[in-house]
Amino acid sequence: MSGAQPETIRGRKGIAVSTLLVAASVLALLRPAPAFAQETELRGEVSESAILADQQRKARQLRAQGSLDQAAPAAQTAEDQTQANPYEPASLGAVPGDDQTAGATGSIFDQPQATDDPFADDQTAAKPRRPSTARQRAADANAKKDVKAADKKKVKKKPGETTGSTTRTAVAGDQADTAATDQDGPNRRALTIDSIDRQKLDPGAERTGSIEGQKVKPEDDPFAATGIKVGTFVFRPTLEQGFTATSNADASSGGRPAVLSETALRFSATSDWRENSALINGYGIFRNTLSGQKINDAQGRIEGQLNVDLDHELRAIAKLGYEAVPESASSPDAIAGVTSQPLRQTVDGSLGIEKDVGKMRYTLTGAVTHDFYGDAKLSDGTVLSQKDRDSTLYSATLRTGYQVSPAVTPFAEVEAGRRVYDLRLDSNGFERSSTRLGARAGLELDMDDKLSGEFSVGWLREAIDDDRLPANAGPYVNADLKWSPERGTIIGLTGRTTIESTTAANESGDVLYSGRLTGERQVRANLTANSSLGLDWRNYTGSDGHDLILSAEAGLTWWLNRYAGLTTRVRTEKLTSNLPGRDYVANSVYLGLKVQR
Repeated sequence: MSGAQPETIRGRKGIAVSTLLVAASVLALLRPAPAFAQETELRGEVSESAILADQQRKARQLRAQGSLDQAAPAAQTAEDQTQANPYEPASLGAVPGDDQTAGATGSIFDQPQATDDPFADDQTAAKPRRPSTARQRAADANAKKDVKAADKKKVKKKPGETTGSTTRTAVAGDQADTAATDQDGPNRRALTIDSIDRQKLDPGAERTGSIEGQKVKPEDDPFAATGIKVGTFVFRPTLEQGFTATSNADASSGGRPAVLSETALRFSATSDWRENSALINGYGIFRNTLSGQKINDAQGRIEGQLNVDLDHELRAIAKLGYEAVPESASSPDAIAGVTSQPLRQTVDGSLGIEKDVGKMRYTLTGAVTHDFYGDAKLSDGTVLSQKDRDSTLYSATLRTGYQVSPAVTPFAEVEAGRRVYDLRLDSNGFERSSTRLGARAGLELDMDDKLSGEFSVGWLREAIDDDRLPANAGPYVNADLKWSPERGTIIGLTGRTTIESTTAANESGDVLYSGRLTGERQVRANLTANSSLGLDWRNYTGSDGHDLILSAEAGLTWWLNRYAGLTTRVRTEKLTSNLPGRDYVANSVYLGLKVQR
């Protein structure tokens, strides 16, 4: 009996140990896991044999606990000699591998160990890890030095001054503080000097180039006049002074060669208003003889235009102009044997109202033109009055158009007017007042800078009150087009039909058709070429008389700078007529200096 008692005791002890193991397993399953522990989800059912094998394995571990306690000092020494910063995943939230987990037992029932669990059996305070390499310690020391240097620079730095080096030092200081904080935790990332160099700078702290160093968009015309600000207008004056050598000073059948001094003043003023617009243009030309045939004349014109937007989609266009030009020696009304031709002055104005209704375009324009002449001075010293030539033309024009597209608008218009002479009877006893009627159709084009303008054809007639004189009538042609086939090239076409009245005995007057084809080419930024071809046809009413005038001109302007340039041109003009004493040829060359602002 005494020999069996130890076996019974040992059996009881095994049962007690097994019971304790089962209780410990149940408590381990019921113990709450830390908040930061990783949850492991079991997949499928666990057999009883697996549970029993796990219990036996843990029993073996408890039996070996005594030997483990004895080897604890040696294990602690080995742990201190182990590298303090083992490999950790770079991605935030990554789970270490099984072989890197502290205390991995390989059991599916083990719970993650938590150092902050108050209910843990063996709770050991985590020891701060120290840098394990010389390179790490050097990086921390350099980071602290950068922080001190940044603090010193902040004292010397001016307000608002930010440089790349200062920003980099500040970033290094932040990295150093973060490194010092991370050293107290178990998951500190390694901080290296290379990582500081790769740190991106704040975009607002980066240096930018100076304003002067930025690329400037080149001007379309670097030699164009800049203008002068005068009130709410931009004023652009141009003064041209030069000399003309001509073979026919007054462009007449009896003209002689001469060298002339020619001065031309031109200007334009454009409004700078938020609403509406205004434009003023003007020119003046003065000629004086230096040698040869005596010429001393002046001519000029000034005109203004005002555009106003009214209510109910109405637009008003007002024009006003004044012109003073001496009578041309080649004019049908030129007076022979005079020292100077009479001065013709013209005052003209118009007011137009435009309205758009859908695609329909309506324009009603009223115009007034008054011509008055100065006295003619004869070579014998007498004065010949020209009062009987003074007249006023009143006219009204109604235009109706339909906008096929924004670029093309065909139109039709009718005109009615009345020409009234200041004297009811002229010096020869004829009533010169007349009634004017006309009709035409045309096309208006608007293709931006490529092609713009309008042209029209029709019929125009002025019936004179005196039955002894036939009416001045004929086809009507009008054109004003500008075409730019390529950048820097502008081609223009103008056409005009004018009824010229006269006070000559038994004559009604004539119809003059004028056409000009012009071209301007910017050869270089500072070199501009221009040319023109002219064709005039004059048809005398009541006879088969006619005049043909051909002209051609070519010129160059070389800009020395934005404000001054040299200009030159050559011109030829020829008149051929079936009437006696009217043919002439005039050739001229001009060289001058042009100044603009």
